[in-house]
Amino acid sequence: MNLDKRLSTAMAVLSLAALALTGCSGSAATAPSATSSPAATAAPADLKTASTALGSIVVDGKGMAVYIFDKDVKDPGKSACAGPCVGIWPALTTTTATPVVDGVAGTVGVITTDTGAKQVTLNGMPLYRYSKDSAPGDVAGQGFNNIWWVLSPAGAKIGTPAP
Repeated sequence: MNLDKRLSTAMAVLSLAALALTGCSGSAATAPSATSSPAATAAPADLKTASTALGSIVVDGKGMAVYIFDKDVKDPGKSACAGPCVGIWPALTTTTATPVVDGVAGTVGVITTDTGAKQVTLNGMPLYRYSKDSAPGDVAGQGFNNIWWVLSPAGAKIGTPAP
């Protein structure tokens, strides 16, 4: 019986803690809402810039390097990366027709992939990530097979392999 009483008490404490964590306590100590700060309401950037071993380059919203593919054609409306290429070089996609940018000076747009997703473009070139880049700042795909390149903030190809 003593065990049942301790179990009931523990469950009651956990229930109260859960209510407090969800903000149902109604006290003045609750966290401010996301709408109380203009910065909190801003959408995260689809493209921004970051400093890497190659200098300042264009990265996605999570800080991962983005690449262009020499086999793509400017303003194609379609990516040339298909089949196994897509698994290694996934398209940089967005959910909006007007991607959010921070520090990127080139012209940003979107094309529609074969799957219906919106692939981000920079200066008319489709953008990709490299599946073997594992952390922000990685540029392992730079110069891969002499056809994959990171971009400057203006959207120009940086044409030398990674150090």
